[in-house]
Amino acid sequence: MDQTVRDYVVEQTHRLMEAFSCSGEAKEAAQAWLAALGTDREAEETRKYVQELEEDLVTVDQLIAFAESDEGRQVFGAEAAPGVAAHGREIKAAGAKYCDCPACAAAAAILEKKDLLLK
Repeated sequence: MDQTVRDYVVEQTHRLMEAFSCSGEAKEAAQAWLAALGTDREAEETRKYVQELEEDLVTVDQLIAFAESDEGRQVFGAEAAPGVAAHGREIKAAGAKYCDCPACAAAAAILEKKDLLLK
């Protein structure tokens, strides 16, 4: 992996791990990937990390559906959930494909480099 790509993904990985919206599984995969850099486990951990990010990245449609669900109202709060759904519709209308929370933004940025990571 090119050093410029590595540096970029490391930076985005730290943003992901610091995000309030980062899942525990994604944080663990990120930490394992960082720990494996430069070792014989790097390729395997990279594949696992990419897979976890692909599973966790939320599409705008998933965000809207979740915000409008009972579970979404529990997570966001009954008063905030409609605003989250409305935000999802706004960013979708503007062309967004994925949720724009800090964790999803970092995951999407990392996954843009997927082909270079898995080389």
